[in-house]
Amino acid sequence: MKRITIYDVAKEADVSLATVSRVINDSSVVREDTRQRVQEVIERLGYKPNAVAQGLALSKTTTISIVMSEKLLAYNAKILNGLMDVANIYHYNVMFHTTSKGISKMQDVIESIIKSRVDGVILFNDNFTEDEMDILNEYKIPMVIVGSKLEGKKHAHVGNVYVDFEKLAYDLVKDCFAHGIDDIALVEDRLNLSMMKQMQRGITRAYEEAGKSFENYLSFNDTYKTSYQFFSDYFKENKPHMINIAFRDSQAIAMLNAGKENGYSIPEDFQIVTVLDSKYLPMMRPAISAYNIPDYDMGAIAMRMLTKMLVSQEEQNVEKDIEIQASPIVRDSTINE
Repeated sequence: MKRITIYDVAKEADVSLATVSRVINDSSVVREDTRQRVQEVIERLGYKPNAVAQGLALSKTTTISIVMSEKLLAYNAKILNGLMDVANIYHYNVMFHTTSKGISKMQDVIESIIKSRVDGVILFNDNFTEDEMDILNEYKIPMVIVGSKLEGKKHAHVGNVYVDFEKLAYDLVKDCFAHGIDDIALVEDRLNLSMMKQMQRGITRAYEEAGKSFENYLSFNDTYKTSYQFFSDYFKENKPHMINIAFRDSQAIAMLNAGKENGYSIPEDFQIVTVLDSKYLPMMRPAISAYNIPDYDMGAIAMRMLTKMLVSQEEQNVEKDIEIQASPIVRDSTINE
């Protein structure tokens, strides 16, 4: 028998998660007709909200939940180290949630967070939807998003430790323009779509300021299982763009190998730069340019921010918006002039 969740109630009643939460908690801000409709759906579907409500005891558990995508574990190892070290210093237990497409759904994670009475949440790369963030905010669960800049409206109990990927991409393109290069492509990364949107905005802004139009967003569909397969086919029919920007090391390595196999020389025929650095990029020939992001510091700062939010009597006085600076690492896949 299918377990009825708060998501099912919201969908059936045609309201937001936050609205269902307010009805469950008897909030006075819900219109009476909406309250009655949600209550009717709760009764008809047999949803049991008490289990969630019972998990919201006022006592502290000294437990923090960390939520991230399973596919991004390898890329966030240093951030996790920073998070865990600071959590240990302040004697917080950590509950770790991973999400994966079709297996661990975010709706299960959010209910687990509420029921388990965690004191706070660290969320990687804004995996929650706006509606899901609303419901966590309704329960007043302090949360810090680490990785990318938080989009949309601000929430009272949400902090953000981030790299400004829009500015990073903007500055990179402006530097290319200064060297007379405007043939630039951005490779889509479906594991980091929020970052992709920010980088695309930065590149587009730089182009528009120069009176140009950005049109080289390289996206491939599900018929390609890997970026290597995509670039192997792409370079057979398309001339490479002069500057190619990837997000992850695997994309950059795939582009490098596929390009060389199709008879191109790097960086003479085209150049490659990726955002996330790794130990593999200096091993490639040519070594691939990237950015130095202080990952450990990002994790440590995010956890410290959350601990301050948890102990502060005046949470609004805690600095909740901290930008981490990234600096370029120039290697042989780009021409340093």
